[in-house]
Parts: sequence; structure tokens; C-alpha cells
Amino acid sequence: MILTVTPNPSLDRTYEVPSLERGEVIRATGERMDPGGKGVNVSRAVAAAGRRTVAVLPLGGAPGALVAELLDAQGIEVAPVLVAGATRSNIALAEADGVLTKINAPGPELTAQEQELLVETVRARSRDADWVACCGSLPRGLAPAWYADLVARAHAAGARIALDTSGRALLEALRERPDVVKPNAEELAEAVGRPLATVGDAVKAAEELREMGARAVLASLGADGQLLVDDAGAWFGSARVDAVRSNVGAGDSSLAGFLIAGGSGPEALASAVAHGAAAVQLPGSVMPTPADLDPTAVTVTSTIPTDRELTEPVS
Repeated sequence: MILTVTPNPSLDRTYEVPSLERGEVIRATGERMDPGGKGVNVSRAVAAAGRRTVAVLPLGGAPGALVAELLDAQGIEVAPVLVAGATRSNIALAEADGVLTKINAPGPELTAQEQELLVETVRARSRDADWVACCGSLPRGLAPAWYADLVARAHAAGARIALDTSGRALLEALRERPDVVKPNAEELAEAVGRPLATVGDAVKAAEELREMGARAVLASLGADGQLLVDDAGAWFGSARVDAVRSNVGAGDSSLAGFLIAGGSGPEALASAVAHGAAAVQLPGSVMPTPADLDPTAVTVTSTIPTDRELTEPVS
């Protein structure tokens, strides 16, 4: 079972539009409403693969009730922590050329009692979990060290931890040695405090995160592929993508693919790449099913193209 933790979930509305023009009335050509948040998306991708998953998340108000209803309809077991504030609602505008504009609300502020209940719920449900995936930004009220405490408690319960967050919350959590962290290129550059211009730069940054405490680093480099750096070495994975439709949740789908395939080694990286490539070719934040995956389009190698420049260098 894969347990996911989403401290700041959302109700996501995605509208497909021909183009985005400020000040104009824009008529959508398609729309979707999905439960959102990075951990929620991981659970959705795991469930789409036919695997059991439990989603721990604070929920409040009518949007929170709708998130729980949508997750239940997708076969996801919800372990809700009821909070006084309403769950946030986010808007995404997906243009025909693949450009995505997102408006993310801040979300409710959790009280001290709600925070402790959230941690205790994770601890209790971690006992029968193969992996605990802690994902996303922290809501108002939670200190940057909150993930560090959560990683420590989940490790004490015997679970392996995958962490997908950024900034100070990531740096604080590294001291508790999460089993894998999953930054994107921007988050990786922020963590080491310098620009990344090549794949080699990303490898060095991933190695530094391991020196800070991460046992493995699964780094998403956008259209350039993904890296896995762990005790056994480093691997680079990429996939052929015919057309990008939406990149919402693609990184979360990649993490789900990685954990589904065992969470270590080149086979798990190949699964991560296949899931991410499939996700970007689907509308909105739709998670891929096994039928959407194309393993033949994936390449994984231990020969890292260190000199290859990143399509979108991170400064």
C-alpha cells in the first residue's frame, strides 16, 4: 500500500482555451474538475495503476467534501482530517499550444490541534504502508520543520519515505534522511543555491542533496528527462512524447510510477519516465492508466549526458 500525505490539498478546475488574452472573454473548449494537490495526484496515479492507496489530507467546507467524494469515486481510500477552514480551489488555463497558466489559492491555516491530528493520522496509517509519499507545499500554520517531524515519525513506524517539496521545508527534512526526494530542476537549483545549465549540473546538485541526507534523488528535468542518483550510481531517463497537452500532475505521476515499480534502481526510473510522459499527453490533471503507457518510448542509461544543455536552464 502507498500512503500519501497532502497537507494543502485543493479542488482543481482546468479549462482548455484556444489562447489566453488578458481583458477578453475567453470561451473554454473543455473543462475538468479534479481533486488536487501533489500527494492526491500520486494517489490518483497509483489507483489508476490498480494498486491500493490511502490519501491522508486535511479537508474543510464544501470544497473539501467534494474532494473526498471525487477521490472515493476513483477508488481511493481517504483518511480525512477535518479542519475548520475551507479546502482551497485552484484554477488552471490550458492553451492549445501546451502553455499552462495556474492560479493557486493559499488554502486554510491549520490550528495546532489540527496539525497534531494530521501527524497522528499519518503515524497510525503508516503501519501497513510500503511507502509514505509526503508531497506539496505546507499550508499556513505549519512550520518549515513539519515535514522533518513527519519523516521521523513515519520512519519510526517502519515505513519508507518519499518526499516531494521545496525550499526550507525540503532542507529541514533532509536531516531525517528521507528514502527518496523528488525535486524538479528549479527546486534542485534552489536547494543548492546556484544555477543549473546542463544535465551534469543537475547530477552534481543531486549528489549534494544526498550529502545533506537524502538517500536517493529522483529529479525531473522537464522535457529533458529524469535523473536518479542513489548509492548504486546515477541513471538518466528520457521518453519520446508526440504532443504535450498538459503538464499538470506529470511530476506526481512520475513519482507514483517510481514507487509502484519498487522505488529504487533503473527499472523504477523507467517506470517514472513512462508515467510522466503519458501524463503530459492527457488533458488537465488526468492520471495515466497502464493502457496509456508506452515503455518502448523510454530510454534509461547509466551513461549520463553531462554536457547536454537543459532546454530551460534554471537560474
